[in-house]
Amino acid sequence: MTDIIIKNGHLIDPANNIDQLADIKISNGKIAGIEAANTINADGAQSIDASSLTVIPGLVDCCARLREPGLENKATIESETVAATRAGITTLCCPPDTDPVIDEPAIVELINRKTKISGHSKVVTLGALTSGLHGEHLSEMYALQQAGCTGVSNCRNPVENALILKRAFAYAATFGLRVFIEPDEHWLSVGGCAHEGKIATRLGLKGIPVSAETIAITRALELVAETGVSAHFGRLSSGRSTEIIARAKHEQLPVTADVSAHQLHLTEQDISSFNSACHVMPPLRTQRDMEALRAAVANGTIDAICSDHQPHNIDAKQAPFASTEAGITALETMLPLCLRLSQQNDLNLNDVITRITSAPANILGLDTGSLAVGAKADICIFDEDEDWQLTTDSIHSHGKNSPFLGWNFQGKVKHSIIDGALLFSD
Repeated sequence: MTDIIIKNGHLIDPANNIDQLADIKISNGKIAGIEAANTINADGAQSIDASSLTVIPGLVDCCARLREPGLENKATIESETVAATRAGITTLCCPPDTDPVIDEPAIVELINRKTKISGHSKVVTLGALTSGLHGEHLSEMYALQQAGCTGVSNCRNPVENALILKRAFAYAATFGLRVFIEPDEHWLSVGGCAHEGKIATRLGLKGIPVSAETIAITRALELVAETGVSAHFGRLSSGRSTEIIARAKHEQLPVTADVSAHQLHLTEQDISSFNSACHVMPPLRTQRDMEALRAAVANGTIDAICSDHQPHNIDAKQAPFASTEAGITALETMLPLCLRLSQQNDLNLNDVITRITSAPANILGLDTGSLAVGAKADICIFDEDEDWQLTTDSIHSHGKNSPFLGWNFQGKVKHSIIDGALLFSD
C-alpha cells in the first residue's frame, strides 16, 4: 500500500484535542505520524496538498439503510458505499430491517462480503433484537455478536409484551451488547404520517403525537434501569424526548442518543404544500422542537448526528402524501447540514465534528473516529468555504429523494481516505 502524506491541512480531532495546522503521514493503513505543517518529506509517497482545507476523522454514520439485501431496486451496498465515500462517510451502520432480516450470521456474512467487494466505505451491522423483528422470540444475539454485529435493535417494529422486551434487554446485557432503540409506541403512531398538530389537521393528514415517542422512551428506560443494559435511542424528534434523556443521563443510566441531520433543519411547516420529500419517520415536528433538538446537540444530551439515509425510487414519492414512502436520501447532505449548524452559530465546529466522528464511533464500539498516531487512517478532507448547490446530478446515491434539492451549501468534501487508501478525490 502506497504511503500518503497530507500536507499543511487544518487538523481537527476533538477526541485527541487536536486543532492545528499540520502534516499527516499514513503508512500501512494507519496514521504513522503527525508533525508541524510542511515538515514531513514526501520521499516518494503520494502527496495531498491540504492547504486551506480541513482534515478530520472520517465520518461515522450510525444509521443508514442501504436497501441490500431485499430492495436492490432502490439501491445496493455498492451504490451507497460509493456515495458515502464521496460524502466523507467512512463507516456506515446498517439496521437489521433488511429482507431477509439480520437475525442470523449468514446475513451478516453476506453484507460483509458485498461491502468488501465494493471496496469503499465500511459497513457495520446491527442484529435483530427478536427473531424476524416480530417481537415474539429472542434472536440468537450471541451468534450475531460473534458474526460481527455491533449491537441489536428491533427498529420501529413493536415488542408489545413488556416481559419479552425485558428478557431481550437482560439477554443483551449478558453479552455486553448495546440495544439500539427507535422509540415508537405503535398504537399511537400506526397509520400516521405527520406531526399531530394544526398543520396535519389543516392538510387532513393523520397525526403522530409526541407521546408516541416519549412513552416508548420512558418504557424502555424503566427496563434499562432494571436490566443494566446499555441503550442507544435513535432519531429523536421532540424537545420532550430530549428532556427525558437528559434526566436519564443525570440519573447515570447507561444511555446515549442521536438525531437525524434533517430534523435539525426542517419542521412541520415544510410539509404544508404536501411536499412528500419531507415525509419522514419520525415526522418533522414544530419549530420549538427543532430548536430544542439543536440545544440538546449543543449541550451533549444528544451524543451523535446521523444521516438516517433511506434511498427510494422516484415513484415512491409520487403519490398523495400519506401514500408515499417515508425517508430521504441523506448521505451527501450529512456533512453540509452539520456544518450549517456551526455557520448558524448553534454549535461550534469542534462539537459538530465530535457528533459525527468519535461520538458515533464510541456508541458503535468502533476503533475509528480519531486522528491519533496508530489509529486507522479513515480521514475526510473538506473545503469549509466552498459553495455548492445540491442537485440530482450531485447526489451519487441511487436514491434522489431529498428535500434539500436546490439548497446552497458551504463546505464540500475533497478527499476521502479509508484504511489508508485514497478512494475519492474531487
